[in-house]
Amino acid sequence: MISRRDFLAASLPAALSGQSSPSRPNILLVLADDLGYGDLSCNGNRIVRTPNLDRFAGEGVRFTNCYSGAPNCSPARTALMTGRTPTRVGIHNWIPMLSPMHVRKSEVTIATLLQKAGYQTSHAGKWHLNGWFNLPGQPQPHDHGFQHWFSTQNNALPNHRNPYNFVRNSIPMGPQQGYAGQIVATEAIRWLKQRDASKPFFQFVCFHEPHEPIATDAKFADLYPSADPSYSAYWGNVAQMDDCFGQILRTLDELKLRDNTLVLFTGDNGPARTAIHPHGSTAGFRANKGHIYEGGIRVPGLLRWPGQARAGQVSDEPICGVDWLPTVCEATGIAAPTDRAIDGTSWLPTLKGAPISRRTPLYWHFNHATSIPKVAMRMGDWKVVAKLTGPNLGPGGDIQAEHQQAIKSAELAAFELYNLRTDTAEQNDLASSEPGRLKQMLDTLKPLYRSVRDESPTWPAWENARYEDGRIEWPAYRKQR
Repeated sequence: MISRRDFLAASLPAALSGQSSPSRPNILLVLADDLGYGDLSCNGNRIVRTPNLDRFAGEGVRFTNCYSGAPNCSPARTALMTGRTPTRVGIHNWIPMLSPMHVRKSEVTIATLLQKAGYQTSHAGKWHLNGWFNLPGQPQPHDHGFQHWFSTQNNALPNHRNPYNFVRNSIPMGPQQGYAGQIVATEAIRWLKQRDASKPFFQFVCFHEPHEPIATDAKFADLYPSADPSYSAYWGNVAQMDDCFGQILRTLDELKLRDNTLVLFTGDNGPARTAIHPHGSTAGFRANKGHIYEGGIRVPGLLRWPGQARAGQVSDEPICGVDWLPTVCEATGIAAPTDRAIDGTSWLPTLKGAPISRRTPLYWHFNHATSIPKVAMRMGDWKVVAKLTGPNLGPGGDIQAEHQQAIKSAELAAFELYNLRTDTAEQNDLASSEPGRLKQMLDTLKPLYRSVRDESPTWPAWENARYEDGRIEWPAYRKQR
């Protein structure tokens, strides 16, 4: 087994291992929205053509056990930015506009850490980490470390075509011409070309595709002819996103940034598979967006880092969104926060074929899960799934007083146990036939669950809101901020 000291000496950029090097690695994180694990041809899809992502997968590592930190939008992004289980941070669900729920200023994001270390930082696309987007009273992207941002609160509105709700550095940009993916890619490319080339950068590009409401350029939709227009729109939307991703990669090459840039492409959750667009693929995993079964949380994971990640590598080692912050910290030589629980672990050892040694197992805690089970934990090949006592909160973005109380008082209840090596579809519940293993896992799960539940902040309830001084206000909340 490779020791951590030997791994660092062999794999980190020379500047971090005591040798001379011109710079620290640049970091590019690209996130798709509602993209199923099986929505890429490099992951086995036989419908869609994703040549840029397929080529990218061949240039680095394809992770077959890549997980989101949660089964929907805001919590998943919270995990990526903070390295913490999103329920611990207080992000229980997707965040509606004007919601009191947000990633608080006291949280430390990877963008803040990198900015303080001298990195230039940029966000382009979907933000979804606050309710009071571009309004006073909650942190905005620049408060969480992004020096430049061109963002929407949630979806591109009214849909992906000619959206009107982008904001650049606090200034509303008004109606835009074109499709959201191209608009986001154009901004990301513009920033890459205009940044200070003497400094390393961190760029977070968040495509809206293929989240509803979908609108697809005809040149992509026409590639997938069908009597069902939603079929053409969905797969064309994935192809549209792939094309935009390719434009960003070509810009890295034009600027001679390929060799010193760590690029990760992933998704925020499984496919939505709605009544309007039921076409996303989980590649056979159980359930979809909103569920803590594999189809809701297993997502594409593709990494390229020339000189550090071997081209054509396929890794079965489980990695998760909460791992992003500690991984980037280790890759750049920046210290991760030590004054709070960091639930993720650096996956850099996987690039050299070494396993990850986790202090905290992979864990998901989603009170608003569409199905009854709301907590899951994976250790090795085994995954335990748990229900919670109290009312089933169900899906939705609302915050009601009774929900807050239920979240804080809920306990683990019924359990399911699956061996993911032999049962990736989670069809064979082994809880009754493996009582010893179940008990061993519950001995770890129960204190972890209570730790996350008890740290999670309580937000002011919607029913106590009022309009005051030109803004939505919760009077009792003022003293907490």
